[in-house]
Amino acid sequence: MFLHQHPYQPFINQDTTKLIVGTLPPPRFSTGELLEKDVDFCYGSYYNSLWLFIDKIHNLGLRYDNSQDAINERKAFLIKHKIGVCDIVESAERDKIDASDLGMKNIKLRNIIKYLKEYSNIETLLFTGGNSKNGPEYFFRKHIKDYNLKLEVLSNEVPRIHQFVLNERNIKTVSLTSGSGAANISISRLPLYKQLKAKNPKFNTFDFRVMQYREFL
Repeated sequence: MFLHQHPYQPFINQDTTKLIVGTLPPPRFSTGELLEKDVDFCYGSYYNSLWLFIDKIHNLGLRYDNSQDAINERKAFLIKHKIGVCDIVESAERDKIDASDLGMKNIKLRNIIKYLKEYSNIETLLFTGGNSKNGPEYFFRKHIKDYNLKLEVLSNEVPRIHQFVLNERNIKTVSLTSGSGAANISISRLPLYKQLKAKNPKFNTFDFRVMQYREFL
């Protein structure tokens, strides 16, 4: 049994307005066995393309390596744009050492509501995945039941948007399509993706995510 402990503390500042919420980075980030193009920071896996999307949207020219400079570039972007990162899973156990959300057991969640109360400027949560089992929205729905809170639907179109009220604050949640390769199949089935692909055969799942993320990041 492998204890998969989250390697990073939440990255949040007092002026943070948007909070990226995922689950856990791949186990190699907890064991320190990073690949050559991995960055030792939140969403640093080169195969989880979140920073590739952000890089494309903002034309940042980011580094993709194990250097401190690569970490600093990402921190500077987040600070400038008042974006924080607080994954919802603190730890989980795994029979198989991989990055599958479905492979997590005996899961301990972080108290996202506590962070929202502490950082009162946060107005949007950006889930890096939807409500499928063991995804960030799925866990958040379980978490807020302890506070008698529930999500109200604002839009059922992908990316699905909800809101909830916390201490008279309206907080919006956006369930972005996951940056992992496993989400490519679900993207390819979306009517909008099929329409765009029909118009431009070169349009791909990376382009689709960039188009989606651009509005929120």
